[in-house]
Amino acid sequence: MTANDTPIVGITSYAENAAWGAWNVPTALVPLTYVRAVETAGGRALLVPPSERAVEQTLDALDGLVFSGGADLDPAGYDADPHPETNGIRPERDRAELTLMGAALERDMPILAVCRGMEIMNVLRGGDLVQHLPEVVGDEKHKHTPGVFADHDVSVADDSRLARILGDRAPVKSHHHQGVGRVGDGLVETAWAEDGTIEGLEDPERSFALGVLWHPEEDEDAALFRALVEEAAAYRARRTREGAAAP
Repeated sequence: MTANDTPIVGITSYAENAAWGAWNVPTALVPLTYVRAVETAGGRALLVPPSERAVEQTLDALDGLVFSGGADLDPAGYDADPHPETNGIRPERDRAELTLMGAALERDMPILAVCRGMEIMNVLRGGDLVQHLPEVVGDEKHKHTPGVFADHDVSVADDSRLARILGDRAPVKSHHHQGVGRVGDGLVETAWAEDGTIEGLEDPERSFALGVLWHPEEDEDAALFRALVEEAAAYRARRTREGAAAP
């Protein structure tokens, strides 16, 4: 792959206060593990701050997208009242990412939606969320210690795109207390934890639109990011050919 062929993969960024040096200010940021995962897989990472402005121009600059993790979604986005454990909501980020994902899916741009990103995917399609999984599964195995990833396995649907990448079972790292409730229109379940929690979704009508509730950027096995970058390279090549054929 030449420098001109390197796919540009956007990563949605958090909107949080951050401290460094003498500063403690509102910041657009993302854990560096996302950037390293994209670039190790052969792509070039570009951070996408949360904004509803110039969405089409933003997508013009990209060949693929990672929707990163982060705070709980605003339950108002799926017509629910907030649970006492729902916290840290960022309505502006929700609106920006719902808009960005909708426009990217219209283009059939490759998408990997991670944790919160998978929840965005589900809500975009009219699904809803379980706001506090421990009330459903009976324990906190998916987020046993804040700031520490929980290790567990998922089983994967054998006829899914996800299975072609990971096989029928995979060890994963999770850090979430919410999950998918009603599955959104056009999405199919592709992975589950042992307690029945839905851990994967995909849109079979798109070339590559995968959501996982775990954090593959934290795993040594970068298969999902390699698959995303390969799809982004193919998307870039298609755009180049179409541009060259245009009068």
